[in-house]
Amino acid sequence: MSDAARTAVLRDAIGLGVAVGLYGVAFGAAAAAAGLDVWQATALSMLMFTGASQFALVGVLGAGGSALAAAGSALLLGTRNTVYGVRLVPLLRPRGVLSRAASAHWVIDETTAMAVAAPERRLARVGFLATGASVYLLWNATTVVGALGSAALGETAQAALDAVVPAAFLALLWPRLLRGFPEAAVQRRVAFGGAVVALLLTPVVAPGVQVIAAVVAVALAGPPRRREGAA
Repeated sequence: MSDAARTAVLRDAIGLGVAVGLYGVAFGAAAAAAGLDVWQATALSMLMFTGASQFALVGVLGAGGSALAAAGSALLLGTRNTVYGVRLVPLLRPRGVLSRAASAHWVIDETTAMAVAAPERRLARVGFLATGASVYLLWNATTVVGALGSAALGETAQAALDAVVPAAFLALLWPRLLRGFPEAAVQRRVAFGGAVVALLLTPVVAPGVQVIAAVVAVALAGPPRRREGAA
């Protein structure tokens, strides 16, 4: 592992951590708008640490949904991290229970992308750890900023925070729909199918249930096509 390669991975990891970590401001504001206090919002960021699940949870609570529906939505979105973990184990090779538990807590979209994209195993570990540390530290710090900042807003501005959760989800989703993203066509079918299911169910089910039911979008997307030359 050359110094230049290590430096490049660290630079990309820190840059990605800063870009993603700033979303914590939006989460903190959304959590406060949903009725959570600063400590509750901070605890979610520290202990859950998976942005989509956190936004889903506070979005359902903010819409008046039950704690069970909110937890179900968060767990459903978080299941993808299990698949990521299976892919990362042979790359990172964590040793011992504590090492595995600590590594698992940082298994998110960004750390997985950095580890998988690395040209060799040692760089994969550097990318995973550097990205995890930068995202985790900044995400938790900006969560506090967002939660405290929303408390200082007037009623009109706080009402506008209802748009934070869907706007944040759209910002996370949009790059996956572009042509340059792997399996972009499948991603678009999943997004469209999930949106249709959620819109149809919203008037007739309790808040949060439509998010859980939207998993059928995976079935609507169909199986990924085999690449040419694949066995």
